[in-house]
Amino acid sequence: MSVPELIRIVSRDSPMALAQVARVRAELAVLHPGVVTEVLPVRTTGDKWMGDLSQVEGKGAFTKEVDAALLSGEADLAVHCVKDIPADRPLPAGTTFAAFLKRDDIRDALVHPGGLTLGELPAGTRIGTSSVRRVAQLAASHPHLECVPFRGNANRRLEKLAAGEADAILLAVSGLERIGREDVITEILSPETMCPPIGAGVLAIQCREDDTVLIDAVSGLGDPDTYRETTAERMFLHVLQGHCNSPIAGYARAQRNGDLALRACVFTPDGKTVLNAHEWAGPLDPATLGTSVAVSLLRQGARELIDSIAH
Repeated sequence: MSVPELIRIVSRDSPMALAQVARVRAELAVLHPGVVTEVLPVRTTGDKWMGDLSQVEGKGAFTKEVDAALLSGEADLAVHCVKDIPADRPLPAGTTFAAFLKRDDIRDALVHPGGLTLGELPAGTRIGTSSVRRVAQLAASHPHLECVPFRGNANRRLEKLAAGEADAILLAVSGLERIGREDVITEILSPETMCPPIGAGVLAIQCREDDTVLIDAVSGLGDPDTYRETTAERMFLHVLQGHCNSPIAGYARAQRNGDLALRACVFTPDGKTVLNAHEWAGPLDPATLGTSVAVSLLRQGARELIDSIAH
């Protein structure tokens, strides 16, 4: 297989994003010993803006500058968290996913300096999070807790927590593992307690569509189960046309026997309405499963619920 002599990787410049790139570089070095990679870090709108994401194109705020570097030919490959890539619109024309890496932990972690679990937190405890998905689920399951807006990368949020801007925070387990801060985790929440975002724990490699040599070279980094799970989840989100202010959660699981299951929820922001769907697909392809679960939630009124939320 021919491999490019140099692969230029574009990434957000946050510690988390650079840790993700380090993983891709390490896996590439194993797959193609001798390959040379270099990193082009960019600062994105989402990283610069500390206000409400819906005011700066939602989640696309974290990908726009990265996409531009890829499309202009400044870089050859981009590394993204799938959960940050909008599914209500297609990938930028001329780009494609070349691989989804083996999935990391999909769960959320509670970080509480006093070591209390979620169930032990007293009424009025301030939970730092700006995730509409987390806010809605906490409102449904723990209405006595108070959510306060919290933006910034994981390190920044841990600093704000230490400074007393909240009493506890919720962060992705996979993110804390990537930056080597598992030590701060008080409790790992089950997906039943806190349903994860679509694409949780998945890193995607994005290339230019016409760069077939590179696509062939990196496709070996892809994990088949992660590909099936992610395809089902993103099709589900695409059919629902969820946006960054929609409290939507869900995850697919590939079973050992090849079956694929997808569980998903849509919430009102106040957590008072929760729509649920859970389906298994034996021989169904992942996209069909994602569509089927979305249709099940649409029948329950998901469209009206999503459209009633400003974005």
